[in-house]
Amino acid sequence: MADNSFGTLFRFTTFGESHGPAIGCIVDGVPPRLPLSEEDIQPFLDRRKPGTSRFVTQRREADQVKILSGVFEGVTTGTPIMLMIENTDQRSKDYGDIANTYRPGHADFTYMAKYGIRDYRGGGRSSARETASRVAAGAIARLILNHKIEAHKIGDQKISTGVQVRGAVTQIGPHRINRDNWHWPECENNPFFAPDPEIVPVWENFLDETRKAGSSAGAVIEIVADGIPAGIGGPIYNKLDSELASAMMSINAVKGVEIGSGFDLAHIPGVEAGDEIRLDDDGKPVFSSNHSGGILGGISSGQPITCRFVVKPTSSILTPRQTITDDGRETEVVTKGRHDPCVGIRAVPIGEAMMAVVLADQLMRHEAQCGPLGQ
Repeated sequence: MADNSFGTLFRFTTFGESHGPAIGCIVDGVPPRLPLSEEDIQPFLDRRKPGTSRFVTQRREADQVKILSGVFEGVTTGTPIMLMIENTDQRSKDYGDIANTYRPGHADFTYMAKYGIRDYRGGGRSSARETASRVAAGAIARLILNHKIEAHKIGDQKISTGVQVRGAVTQIGPHRINRDNWHWPECENNPFFAPDPEIVPVWENFLDETRKAGSSAGAVIEIVADGIPAGIGGPIYNKLDSELASAMMSINAVKGVEIGSGFDLAHIPGVEAGDEIRLDDDGKPVFSSNHSGGILGGISSGQPITCRFVVKPTSSILTPRQTITDDGRETEVVTKGRHDPCVGIRAVPIGEAMMAVVLADQLMRHEAQCGPLGQ
């Protein structure tokens, strides 16, 4: 497969399969002399790892990251950083019955059509297990962002005190949060990354009933980056919003992406959609709204960068589904094993990581062409 890499100057390549001995990534383009250890990466992997609640897969993986290269005496050397995460809780026998059967909604059929071979154990390379590597790369991207943007100034004016990339689940199945109740710290107080505490019991009951019915549910995830100065991005083919859309669509099971108000802009009148600009008491530009999601003409505006994506219902369910085999027979399949009733829940740290990766890469490309921000 030739499409295992993402990014331009900040670039990572992932490797490994769901039931192989290990997964990981090689991160290239990281500036030298940046303090880095496993402790800087592990907290983000802990937020994504399986087995953290009854609402996600019960596969038990420590997701313990090891740095194998690119760091010397606690700092990056400017050479490729290799990160490895061992797989320790594979149950390949769960997939023996479907070795020759294509699971509906999965990549089994398309992988076979493309390569003529597939790893049926947990989906192999197409498994969401691969996303742990992205989260590890995203942790390094966050360090780069904060290293470069912390205390950023234009003239004597301080316009940024660091970057914060956060995500939340805003909808599971038909049940949406009340945005008036949005409180970021709540996302770390419940298993759903929900910013609205009142929605938690609703989602608990809904997912319990969904699992009992042998089905699954989709979700909407919102990712917000605060502290990104104006000026990052490209005006034509490397637009910041187009690269964010590409990054989010590369996540397993994602079927739609929107920036800012997204599809709602179809029914918002132009007099409201334009995000008017004024000056505050310090002469700093301020916007009346953020329908554009912090991006204008493919370039960051200095507002919070907002992106949402939808994750389809988990394809692995216990209800029998019609399908075919690789030798051309019609049959039914039941996907056994340990699966998330809603894969969107664990997509929050993945979406955060992909946002951080895109921003770090865009920032480094900006500096390569235009020099440090504000100069």
